[in-house]
Amino acid sequence: MRRVTFDLDVLRSFVTGMELGSFAKAADRLGRSTSAVSAQLKKLEEQAATPIFRKLGRGLALTEAGETMLGYARRLIELNDDAASAIHDVELEGWVRLGLQEDFGEAVLPDVLGRFARAHPKVKIEARIARSYELAERIMSGNLDIALAWHSGETLPYSEHVADVQMRWIGPAKRIETSLRHSEPLPLVALEAPCLLRTVATETLDRAGLSWRMAFSSPSLGGIWAAVAAGLGLTIRTDIGLPASVSAMTPEIAGLPALPKMALFLHRKDAEPEPVVARLAGILLQAARQALPEKYAS
Repeated sequence: MRRVTFDLDVLRSFVTGMELGSFAKAADRLGRSTSAVSAQLKKLEEQAATPIFRKLGRGLALTEAGETMLGYARRLIELNDDAASAIHDVELEGWVRLGLQEDFGEAVLPDVLGRFARAHPKVKIEARIARSYELAERIMSGNLDIALAWHSGETLPYSEHVADVQMRWIGPAKRIETSLRHSEPLPLVALEAPCLLRTVATETLDRAGLSWRMAFSSPSLGGIWAAVAAGLGLTIRTDIGLPASVSAMTPEIAGLPALPKMALFLHRKDAEPEPVVARLAGILLQAARQALPEKYAS
């Protein structure tokens, strides 16, 4: 078998295009022409000696080999970036205060902390898991350096749009009949008020003319998952970090109204953060985009 050395620049274009859902967007982000990125993708297929893409309507989708390549490409780029950071920022020290939505705790936080700690063992990280409004308040008051949060309606001065993510109706993995078909109020499960997604759920049902009742509320996401899995009612979240005990529902089949998309932002306390904060923000942004369904990344 011939030995192949993949070009990291080519892999970066490949991964960026898949995460953004568009190689034209990838070219813009990477400062290359669209034709240059196309040439890189052609080179990647030549090096792989197998098709990476297949036609899907007017666009492209990954082949099985392409899906395998994407996983390895992400790992190679992460290792490269971690090595570069560790070499150049070997003496990086300080303290970073990080805020996250609870949805991203299991899906993003372990990878972010692991990568950052390996490269910068002298840096202390303080992480806070909270809701959107609290994270926004803490950024504005200077009590957090960076935060990954759903858009709560308040515009913060130093924010980067990450994606618009589709909200989903979430029910138990083991299908349990709801009272919707019997014209009884739909039982809802939600975090205690004030809660952005709780408001979205009730307002969406009100606009659709569907009655509802609050069957269960909890201060934690773990409580929400337990209640939904037990069949106490439905909730709304995204596809990110769903436990095996629950699953997303198709609104049309369940007779439920369609839900809107929710904007995800990375907030920064300062316009030009300290190097240690900027480095963690970069890792967090990359991990968040990888956790999102590829069609939602922007």
